[in-house]
Amino acid sequence: MLRSVCWMVLGWVLSAGVCRAVAALPNIVILYADDMGYGDLAVQNPGSKIPTPHLDRLAAEGTRFTDAHSSSGICSPSRYALLTGRYHWRKFHGIVGVFGPPSFDDAELTLPEMLKAAGYETACIGKWHLGWDWDAIKRAGAKPQPIPGARASAYAPGDFDWTAKIPGGPVSHGFDSYFGDDVPNFPPYAWIENDRVVTPPTAPLIETPKTAEGSWEARPGPMVPGWKLDAVMPALTRRSVEWIRGRKGNSKPFFLYFPFTSPHAPIVPVAQFVGKSKAGGYGDYMAQTDDTVGQVLQALRENGFEQNTLVIFTSDNGPERYAYDRIRNFDHRSTGVFRGLKRDIWDGGHRVPFLVRWPGVVAAGRVSSALISQIDLMATMSEIVGFELPADSADDSHSLLSVFKGGTVSPRVSHVHNTNKDHYAIRDGNWVLIDAPSGAVSRVPDWFDEANGYEKNKEAGELYDLSTDLSERHNLFARHPQKVRELRDRLAAIRARGEVR
Repeated sequence: MLRSVCWMVLGWVLSAGVCRAVAALPNIVILYADDMGYGDLAVQNPGSKIPTPHLDRLAAEGTRFTDAHSSSGICSPSRYALLTGRYHWRKFHGIVGVFGPPSFDDAELTLPEMLKAAGYETACIGKWHLGWDWDAIKRAGAKPQPIPGARASAYAPGDFDWTAKIPGGPVSHGFDSYFGDDVPNFPPYAWIENDRVVTPPTAPLIETPKTAEGSWEARPGPMVPGWKLDAVMPALTRRSVEWIRGRKGNSKPFFLYFPFTSPHAPIVPVAQFVGKSKAGGYGDYMAQTDDTVGQVLQALRENGFEQNTLVIFTSDNGPERYAYDRIRNFDHRSTGVFRGLKRDIWDGGHRVPFLVRWPGVVAAGRVSSALISQIDLMATMSEIVGFELPADSADDSHSLLSVFKGGTVSPRVSHVHNTNKDHYAIRDGNWVLIDAPSGAVSRVPDWFDEANGYEKNKEAGELYDLSTDLSERHNLFARHPQKVRELRDRLAAIRARGEVR
């Protein structure tokens, strides 16, 4: 129903001449890293052991936001929030599992659907991780079975009709085209183009060889013979560059959503980048990720798109748990000064890099401390393209166009952080309330707490004043009961209704 309404709204907008001329609309490129910490960018971490020259240059050519947040501390929920303008926890909390169903309902308006309605050509290249209707191609009676040598049960290659169309993916929700492997460490280990597998995965993936850091993390399941996980990011990078080159001479503006598979585990830098950092395998993989950014920016430049393209770089959540060992082994802090990692509701779990470049609109070399969220991209893009959002979509999204253009006051004053059910934190102004006994979801090593002056919380929650305590060391929960009540009331109000645009 909503989609019909949206197309009716589009028809009215176009016929009334309200929508901007298509030729005047900027191209939009969102580069979405996976498990990258705030402190993994050299420009944000004076003590970084990882060279990120292309990201540093992007920051110099645009505005760097230092108080930007994902919706969740894990993959699928953050992607859902970015593409809908809604907090993920209004619908779900966990990641989409192996061969999991679609996250989107048909009635939900997505960012690519909105941009497509506004005249954009839309493409997704990379990690989807928002589900497909795998049941549509699953053979009758097929079930995961124990596999000798594998750590978990898995579907066999013959359990699916790999020649059939797979509904529910990117092209079912607004993207004109898709190319990727869905999730790098989930089956099927195969390329998917639009809604079909390119080459049938006829072999089982079982082996778990040693990686440059951490563990393999590849779930067992169907695989294309000879599939190499270290070949995924280079292939996605080439495809993105080729796609940009293919837009040269087109009259339509384009939207490219490029969700990376790096630096998420498995940590598999190619030989060219081994030893490029002083932070081990992860640092080398980060250097490779930075190079991917450089190749995309070069493609925009060489094909005449640089001046009329809005580029946004960010990450879905903080770094994986291996980041603790990275501190001891290499003296590199992937979250910078912030506490917590991926999954956590402390800031390190969801305060992410956020760089914006748009020549002539977004100031170069600017650093902004405005509170912003990836959830706000939906409303921001709607203002940029002149699309009036329906009342029942993008419930929690605020337009950031004013702060992109140099404003210092963000339309967002609060942000709710969540990874697990009934485990919430709320940011309001400079205050953060962890409405749970701890902001941790990932296990914190004792040595880290001892080395950094953190004590185990003995209160019913945690309260921090970020204006004086960015690292969330000093719990003020017992000292400010009135502030705790205020923030709990604010959290309850936001959970009961959408943000007010």
